[in-house]
Amino acid sequence: MDSYPVEFEPDDDTVMAIVPDLPGCRTFGDTEADALRHAVGAVRAMISGLMDERRDIPPPSPAEGRPTVRLPVLDALKLRLYQELRARGVSQSDLARRLGKSPKDVWRLLDLTHASRMDQIEAAFAALGLVIEPTVRDAA
Repeated sequence: MDSYPVEFEPDDDTVMAIVPDLPGCRTFGDTEADALRHAVGAVRAMISGLMDERRDIPPPSPAEGRPTVRLPVLDALKLRLYQELRARGVSQSDLARRLGKSPKDVWRLLDLTHASRMDQIEAAFAALGLVIEPTVRDAA
């Protein structure tokens, strides 16, 4: 999964976390660690807004030693589904027809605030001719 690099700037008695790959994505914390924890929510909110506006999502740049934030797994899969729909020119209505669902059901699959079930996500990818292959690796 992609990880977005974060840069820190002191801001009075707090620390500002900036995600340079997502213009305007910034948050604050009492410390760098606190700001980094808040950055996950800021990235989620920014990506969710871009998806709502049907815009492209900028990919993350290489970390190059900077700390990073990673979307939760379900959010990352929803983002990937969104990107695949756009890349293939498949509308949400088209996907709904392929799945035998309503467009509202597909909208929920892409909504980062909705707790979709994994089988629904897998079915959406399958309708595009794709399969999810999970991997696990060392965190370091």
